[in-house]
Amino acid sequence: METTIAKYVLILLLVYLTQSSAEHRDLSGQMFTFPVESDTAHVILAPNQSKSLTAVTVCLRFFSDLTRAQSLFSFATPADPNSFLLYKQAKSVYEINEYDNIALFKGLEDIPNQWNSVCATWNSQTGIAQLWVNGKPSTRKGIRRGSDISGMPSIILGQEQDSYGGTFDKAQSFAGMIADVHMWDSVLPYPEIALYMNRIPQKTDGNVINWRSLDFTTKGYVIVENQVN
Repeated sequence: METTIAKYVLILLLVYLTQSSAEHRDLSGQMFTFPVESDTAHVILAPNQSKSLTAVTVCLRFFSDLTRAQSLFSFATPADPNSFLLYKQAKSVYEINEYDNIALFKGLEDIPNQWNSVCATWNSQTGIAQLWVNGKPSTRKGIRRGSDISGMPSIILGQEQDSYGGTFDKAQSFAGMIADVHMWDSVLPYPEIALYMNRIPQKTDGNVINWRSLDFTTKGYVIVENQVN
């Protein structure tokens, strides 16, 4: 009996080791590929800092042919799984969800089978949120004002967190490629966003998440490979 249990534990350990890997590396010129739609495949990002946030900028590039809803960047805290969510509800309809305060941005570019560059910003002092997609700005919209984002973060690519660190839904999963993910604890000024949109190195990389010095763990069917143009 003990031998059977030991074999079972060993099998589970081997499965875990083959389905996840923790790394710290410079991912310049590389990307995360999510080859299939699933409720398991995701990447966990470890922040360089975990202090309270009174402002946020998240920038990333994605390449997909999905027209359904999909999560681009999910930042959860124990207080709320949607502490800062960048989400695509449908084609050309983007969403910033901050503590379940939702701003929808319509009519922005969402080109299938091509890299789309996206930056999302939010400022607690004014409550203003804005999106930039492929160099074009959205209208500015007000969401939550006067409060910060606090608590140990759970940051995930590829899935939308319906609970802290989990409860994934295949219908909200991302399939395709994601690259050049950065997060700052401030609203990045327009000249810096313009540099990102044009693939020109910024003066400063993300100080919360830095693609060129990234702590990450892959779970399930996720591949790190060279970025395609």
